[in-house]
This record gives sequence, C-alpha cells and structure tokens, in this order.
Amino acid sequence: MGKVILGLTISLDGFAEDINGSVGALYPDLDMLKETEYMTESILTTGAVVMSKKEFDGAEDPDLYAEGYEYQVPIFVFTDRIPEKHPKETDQISFTFITDGVEQAIVQAKAAAGDKDVSIIGSALTTPLCLNTSLVDELQVDIIPIFLKTGFRPFESIENVEIKLERILLLELPAGRTHIRYKIIK
Repeated sequence: MGKVILGLTISLDGFAEDINGSVGALYPDLDMLKETEYMTESILTTGAVVMSKKEFDGAEDPDLYAEGYEYQVPIFVFTDRIPEKHPKETDQISFTFITDGVEQAIVQAKAAAGDKDVSIIGSALTTPLCLNTSLVDELQVDIIPIFLKTGFRPFESIENVEIKLERILLLELPAGRTHIRYKIIK
C-alpha cells in the first residue's frame, strides 16, 4: 500500500509563501529540479495528488495541467466551491473537486492511487490542515537558501504538538536546495 506524502518548500527563514501568497521565489531551480532523480522517482511512485483550490488556481490556465503537469494522475482538489468550468482531462489526469474537507480528499486520493503514493502539494494553509489529521505518513520539506523576510509560515497553526518525526533521508539538490524526508511516527 502506498504512503500519503505531504511535501512543501520553505525559505531559509521558514516561509512557504511570500506576503502575496506566491511560491514563485521558492522555485528558482524548477527546471533543474524536474530533472533530478528525486523528482523522477516521485513522479513514478505517485498514484494521485491532493491540492487546495489555491494551489490549483496557481496555474495560469487550468487546462494546461492536462499536458504540462509533471504528475499525470488523478488530482483531488479540496475547495469550498467547485469551479464553473471543469479543466481539461486526459486518460491519465482527472480532476475531482471535494467540498467536504481535506480528509475526504486524502481518503478518495488513497482509493484512486491503489498501491502507489498520494502526494499532497503543501502550502502555508495545506500543511497544518494535513498534519492535524492522522492520514499523513511522510513529511518532505525542501529548504531553498533565500530569505523571504515576510509571508506565510506552514507550521504555526499545527494543533497536534505531539507529532513525532524520524528523519529518513537528507539530500542536497541543485541550486543549494536541501531535501529532508521525515517519517511520521504513529
């Protein structure tokens, strides 16, 4: 059975988004990152993706997911409102909009992923919502060596202060990015 993996990138000073809610500054190495063995493995082992509507809306045109998104798998978007226009889908990529919470999105993604992993696209909002459930198996944090100085931090509103982590991997990636993978001890 696959794992539920929550992944996010933060600045060296701990921000997952700038003051405008953008993650753009955290990915100066995006083209290089897509070429790494780490990212290739993630794409091969992921059977479904969970993201918030905010992350989904980050695409300039949602129809571009069908051709350009690295994860060509079922995508589950948790939201309070289903978009009027459904994005383009293919044989590999589909979209399900979940209006009854992140937990339901994870449960449905696990069913769709089968034996593969569920990758959750983390953000300042998504990270605490997911960690406050008991459904996440791994936390993957990439640290990019920049200072945002202000913005939104992902770990400030975690209700469960008893979360225990075991580091299982530490990698240095291009552009000074550091990847840390933690198993969540249950």
